[in-house]
Amino acid sequence: MPLAPDSVVIAMSSGAAVRGSALSGGYAGAKATIRFAASYAQEESERAGLGIRFLSVLPQLTPATDLGAVAVAAYAARAGLDLAAYRDQLGPALTPETAGKSFVELATHPELAGSFMLTAGGLAPAP
Repeated sequence: MPLAPDSVVIAMSSGAAVRGSALSGGYAGAKATIRFAASYAQEESERAGLGIRFLSVLPQLTPATDLGAVAVAAYAARAGLDLAAYRDQLGPALTPETAGKSFVELATHPELAGSFMLTAGGLAPAP
């Protein structure tokens, strides 16, 4: 049974869906698939007049999570950089607070549609 009209589905993808992932191509491909699936679901919602919004969020790599910390260490080693130097080049880390505010923004602003990059600075339309 479909969700009620005006429902919002937010799919978690990754910045790797756009930027790739030299250490994990399968991960990047899987995350790109999530982005495509949300886009296709949005098209079907519109086609069927369901009034359900489907969005995808592509967060930046962040050392603030367990997964991100491992990935940052691996990318630093691959680049031949010490961990601090690699983290510096990433810029400010995405925080749970920024992510939470961004998800609320997406859920409560019906004019927002499509895919969004999520960085420490907030949301921006994905390329």
